[in-house]
Amino acid sequence: MSQSYQDLGIYSELVGAAQRSRPLWPEARPGKTTQKKVREALAFAPGDEAPQDVRVEQRWERDGVSGELISWSVGYGPRTQAFYLRPAGSDGKKLPGVLALHHHGGFKLYGKEQIADGPEPVPESVAPSRGQYYGGRAYANELARKGFAVLVPDVFLWGSRKFPLETMTALHQGRGKKMAPEAGPAQLYNTTASFHEELVAKYATVLGISLAGVVSYEDRVAASYLTSRPDVNAKVLGCVGLSGGGLRAALLQATCPKIRAAVVVGMMSTFPGLLDHNIVSHTWLLYPPAWMPHGDYPDLVACRAPSPLLVQYDEADPLFTLEGMRAADTKIARHYASVGKPESYLGQFYPGGHKFDLPMQAAAFDWLAAQLGVR
Repeated sequence: MSQSYQDLGIYSELVGAAQRSRPLWPEARPGKTTQKKVREALAFAPGDEAPQDVRVEQRWERDGVSGELISWSVGYGPRTQAFYLRPAGSDGKKLPGVLALHHHGGFKLYGKEQIADGPEPVPESVAPSRGQYYGGRAYANELARKGFAVLVPDVFLWGSRKFPLETMTALHQGRGKKMAPEAGPAQLYNTTASFHEELVAKYATVLGISLAGVVSYEDRVAASYLTSRPDVNAKVLGCVGLSGGGLRAALLQATCPKIRAAVVVGMMSTFPGLLDHNIVSHTWLLYPPAWMPHGDYPDLVACRAPSPLLVQYDEADPLFTLEGMRAADTKIARHYASVGKPESYLGQFYPGGHKFDLPMQAAAFDWLAAQLGVR
């Protein structure tokens, strides 16, 4: 008897029909061949991954952190803004660099402000998600205080890279107002943008690209900027993110040779582990359609093994099944063992729901310090 899927109901047999049409999620071993397939599946590489027209917009120092507001062009759309953070008083030192990647969270009005304090007061609408996911901390600033040079960029669809509300179709604005009739500006924008992501995904499909490809490309541009700075040690670059930020870290780990250590938090499962209950939970960024015939999500993440990788799993995460997370952990560990470096992968399981709380941050920061040479 075929498996029944909650979301498909009477059409549950569609899964088997799709698998008979062509193989799905075959195991893709680490190496250059799989890395090439990942790049081809993401299907977006319009330039040389270098930022254009870089500007330092503002400088500040506060709470043990020196900061800069940086902006650049990726060649399409509005300028990307990013916070660059490093320990106060560390001028003249070349520090290991880390890309701190903001989450999705259905919250597109702000990007970098979700995880970092900049020169302006923290937006009021950001505080609840910081409390829920990050123990109330701007973790990127804490990472800088630990001795890293931290870049926190906005990315396509968020913050400085968001679509203006007036550009979104009247249909999506109407749906946003209907879903949140009493909402303030932040909730109205975020609800509308959530619906609008479907339209952007359709445009990406028609253009032969993917949302994951665009986001990953922009994060590689940010990595190029970070390694170009004279106060950053370009040979030791890491990345870290929760949820959608964890997905961005996974894509960077897979596609960016500059990355020497990656931390993926609250964003790991096999694709089969998502099929019942969890497909609806996730952004279109997790579903680049051209990848599925080549491999599973853990295969993509591990394709650059033995490049050091830490994955932190939340055992009661409602966005994943525990079985899907444990299957992913097993598969990634097997990939790293297959290249003779099982110790280069670390999977950590934590109690509780979807989060990157203070104990998880402490473990991740210590791991990054060990991998990137911070003492």
